[in-house]
Amino acid sequence: MRAVLKFGGSSVSNLDLMKDVANIIIEKKKIYDELVVVLSAMGKTTNQLIKMAKDITKYPNKRDVDLLISTGEIVSIALLSIMLNHMGSKSLALTGEKAGILTKGTHTKNKIRDIYTKKIEDSLMDKNIVIVAGFQGFNDQGEVTTLGRGGSDTTAVALAAKLGAVCEIYTDVNGIYGVDPRLYKDAKKLKQIDYEEMKEMAFLGANVMEPRSIDIAQNYSVPVYVTSVKNPNEGTYIKEYKDNMEDKKITGIAVSDKVVMVSIRRIPYSAKITASLFKDLALNEVNVDVINQNPSVGGFMNIAFTAHADDLDAVNEVLDKFHQSNPTIQILKIVDVVKVSIVGSAMRSQSGIAAEVFELFAQNDLEVKLVTTSEISISYTFDKKYKEQVVNLLASHFNV
Repeated sequence: MRAVLKFGGSSVSNLDLMKDVANIIIEKKKIYDELVVVLSAMGKTTNQLIKMAKDITKYPNKRDVDLLISTGEIVSIALLSIMLNHMGSKSLALTGEKAGILTKGTHTKNKIRDIYTKKIEDSLMDKNIVIVAGFQGFNDQGEVTTLGRGGSDTTAVALAAKLGAVCEIYTDVNGIYGVDPRLYKDAKKLKQIDYEEMKEMAFLGANVMEPRSIDIAQNYSVPVYVTSVKNPNEGTYIKEYKDNMEDKKITGIAVSDKVVMVSIRRIPYSAKITASLFKDLALNEVNVDVINQNPSVGGFMNIAFTAHADDLDAVNEVLDKFHQSNPTIQILKIVDVVKVSIVGSAMRSQSGIAAEVFELFAQNDLEVKLVTTSEISISYTFDKKYKEQVVNLLASHFNV
């Protein structure tokens, strides 16, 4: 039986912690015949490398950034392979390119196109524990590419799908909770969660998994087990799960304070101008969340939208260009906001949940800035100062 194990940057941030990881891998080798291990960069290495690039220029060349930040994972896999071999477990480290991870798209935000697994298969056949650099691959031009936020999760699940393996994700929390236990002390851990609900929570701000990775897991029916290095036997399964879904209104609450809210005023009223703005954001790989458009007086309109704060440079690049084309506009960026989302498949069949929440907010004098909905979620944007109050209020009310 095969397994893909993924360890995040906090799990390998120093050699002592890496040794703990090595011991887990050695124990897992007693359970699984063949092991592939995916690693992130050590600790905050990626952030430090990006900061160095931005100390040079506001908008560094993205091809060069990919080359730079891919080095973090290479350091991790090399050190772990050295450690495992020293401990008597035969291992082989592979970069994304050597592992055959072919990608496409924009530099720093590539997507996996295919994985040519021959090198991995040959290495497993040769009784190696195969250690793969997460977050990276190569494109048709043979250039190093990276996969964007949470790219190591995507690498791990994609490899599990391609190799016919189970996938275990090791994080700094022992499973998935209905709400972040650091925000709500009575948070309840979930034994299992449906792919769709997990994907929605991840997209809306829950930091345990990357949405693209859950998408792959769902499409290829890869069971994913999320746990921690300290308590590996107390995790959460992500899989197809339909029993008793309507028993509980809300499965979980996702919170994101890495949100930037952009308000653009006095835009000439034109569908072409609006289309151009959001096309440029899409081309720059900015995932726009909430959008609100209001007509204004005198042939102008106002637009507000939210995006992930990590995309702020990409947003600024588009807004600079948009302002040059439309010099009369006024742009306001607000980073002191938080997005709180309730998620549950039961929303499809149970009415009145939105009204229930709005009544709850009204009773507690909480004013919402923006609201957006999907089939199984409702997201509310507030001033960041209300984060703890809103989370505690919702978590207590829905018992998550």
